[in-house]
Amino acid sequence: MITQIGPTHSPGDRRQTVARAVDLLRAGEVVALPTETVYGLAADALSGEAVVKIFETKKRPHFNPLIVHLPELAWLEKVAVIDEKKRPLIERLIAKFWPGPLTIILPRREIVPPIVTAGLETVAVRISANPLFAEVVRAFGQPLAAPSANRFGRISPTAAGHAMEELSGRIPFIVDGGATEHGIESTVIAVREGGIEVLRAGPIAKEELSEFAEVSMRPSGRTEAPGQLPSHYRPQTPLTISDEVSKIAVPKGKRYGALLWSDAPFSETFVESRRLSTTGNLREAATNLFRQLRELDRAGLDCIVAEALPEEGLGVAIMDRLRRAAHAAEIR
Repeated sequence: MITQIGPTHSPGDRRQTVARAVDLLRAGEVVALPTETVYGLAADALSGEAVVKIFETKKRPHFNPLIVHLPELAWLEKVAVIDEKKRPLIERLIAKFWPGPLTIILPRREIVPPIVTAGLETVAVRISANPLFAEVVRAFGQPLAAPSANRFGRISPTAAGHAMEELSGRIPFIVDGGATEHGIESTVIAVREGGIEVLRAGPIAKEELSEFAEVSMRPSGRTEAPGQLPSHYRPQTPLTISDEVSKIAVPKGKRYGALLWSDAPFSETFVESRRLSTTGNLREAATNLFRQLRELDRAGLDCIVAEALPEEGLGVAIMDRLRRAAHAAEIR
């Protein structure tokens, strides 16, 4: 299979690329699309046959559920059930954060194939704020299932070129929407009795959610939402996290790289170094995380040393991704 990248730089290119993506989706194919978080691998969410291609392409375990991206709010109660006791809080969250990087776990309706939800009786739903994704899903006319457009467990793509690196020859088409805005996957929540439970940290931080209800950061022991597996987002190069990168002793003859957060100068100890933010900005760090991890992963290193970030605001989500990447290295 030859994988093509559809340009969107001019209005004419954009129209042709969107039309091509929609035609492929209607034919039951998978297409890589930009969202405001990372690039997603999209297929018709209401077709089990199409969704199977997502799992096959990514080599994703079938017990790991997918997010369903809605064309518009009117689709929400076609695919999910809203508990009337929880409705006021859910509607307030939707009014504030949709379209945007907030995924909500709700009881599913029968229209959603079990393969999408990994056999669970709940479905993960959101509306993307990316204008290109919105244009495609609205033209398609019904929901799209769209996990990250990479092989399972690897670094999520934040540019069309990254999606090509991951899936060239595996999918027919990638829509090029430039670099993504947030750089990490959406925040996933469930509305529980008495508050909000964060199942996966993301661009919408606990502090923002706490304006609406009490928030707990307690991912459940079983997989009930995307991105809950302990080993995920991994580079091919082993990764470790350190509070004091400057004190890392590199074994003789080994090539180590550093992924830095602080403003400490680059050290000659490391043959390659990247800084997540030059101004101590967590949003900039989140945007740069997967791109810079990918760059270090290409550098022929024996180990990547990531500097720990403060666990506040977006720092919680960034450290979540780094810990899962480090866990993957431990269990190889």
